[in-house]
Amino acid sequence: MNFTFGIITSGTVGKLVIDSIKKQNMKNFEIIIVGGSLPALQDESSYYDGVRHIKFNESLGKYTIKKNIITENSNFDNIVYMHDYYMLDDNWYDGFLNFGDDWDICMNVIENIDGTRFRDWCAWDDPDICFLDGGYHRIMLPSYSYNKTKYMYISGGYWISKKYVMKAEPLDESLGWGESEDVEWSKRVLPRYNYKMNIHSKVKLLKDKKLSAEYRDD
Repeated sequence: MNFTFGIITSGTVGKLVIDSIKKQNMKNFEIIIVGGSLPALQDESSYYDGVRHIKFNESLGKYTIKKNIITENSNFDNIVYMHDYYMLDDNWYDGFLNFGDDWDICMNVIENIDGTRFRDWCAWDDPDICFLDGGYHRIMLPSYSYNKTKYMYISGGYWISKKYVMKAEPLDESLGWGESEDVEWSKRVLPRYNYKMNIHSKVKLLKDKKLSAEYRDD
């Protein structure tokens, strides 16, 4: 399995992130960074071999544009979309070899710094396990099953997709951070594609966001 790792940033991408990808021992992969800068390139160019940095006008302020740029520049069919505060677990690639390639869109386990679940297998306003609290939408983390797929959405910080899906269904570039761009894309796309959960692979957050979702085992 070959992967493109598309990382979006408005600053720099740390070595922990790059190292976590390189140590997977994948034969064919690439790293594309969109936005920000790579100041270490001048002093450690060999370390960043295989990393493509695409400059971005940060005044545009649209994460969706950056992610669509990743799609356009990817050389491989399997694309990982990730923000600069995610890193791969040491066994991430082995987990995908175990999981297989029969999917259009995929999620894997996401953990907070303390090991608790973050927004991986998300339900959005599922009437069985969620409720609208004062008009605010509720996001829940049901168990890793396929019982709630019609309510699923992908939180925009991290996901994996085939290139043909993203070419046919790019993110809406009129929407930016905090404007439910990930929900709009998910509700438009997920019902028509094979969306699967890979419990064998895991990524970890590099900053604590553990209060961002509530877990419910149903």
